Amino acid sequence: METLVLLLLLFVISLFLGIELITKVPATLHTPLMSGSNAISGITIVGAILAAGNGDGNNQLVTILGFIALTLATINVVGGYLVTNRMLAMFKRKD
Repeated sequence: METLVLLLLLFVISLFLGIELITKVPATLHTPLMSGSNAISGITIVGAILAAGNGDGNNQLVTILGFIALTLATINVVGGYLVTNRMLAMFKRKD
């Protein structure tokens, strides 16, 4: 029970810290930080592939959850790169 309370407390503290950090980021740093977070999501894809491939024949729940994680992480990475590309296109000179 103590572990659950400690983990919930850590989650709430990280939630508040994340909100404070995000609100303090200037607009000029948004695109580079977003590209960095997309790279981190790429690591999530590797973890999801390992989780999906690690399920043995007896436990298909692991394989299903790994596949769902892989799908969601891929959507996150592709969408993040599309948004980053669109934002960078706004700074290009028009001829």
